[in-house]
Amino acid sequence: PTLPCLLPCWFLALPVQAGETVEVAIEKMMFVPQYLKIRTGTTVVWVNQEKRGYHSVYFEKEGLPESDSMFPGEKWQRSFDKPGSYPYRCGPHEQMTGVIEVTE
Repeated sequence: PTLPCLLPCWFLALPVQAGETVEVAIEKMMFVPQYLKIRTGTTVVWVNQEKRGYHSVYFEKEGLPESDSMFPGEKWQRSFDKPGSYPYRCGPHEQMTGVIEVTE
């Protein structure tokens, strides 16, 4: 199941159960929520909810390749299997940032 944003949409600190899928919206040039705390084994799906324009997800500090560009309505996902803090940004829009915090 997808977890809706129940708290202020920039912060979601409730650990999600392992094996679940959580959605991060891309809207108004922001990742919503910007900070997400999940458990190992969780998959995060980024969804471009903008009306126009494209975005990507780029875990630059890990040295991973940038995701393909996501146009309105498109999605990209990643599963997290190791605890840690995973900062990311939008490739073409460096001011758009987020963090995935993974716990056991």
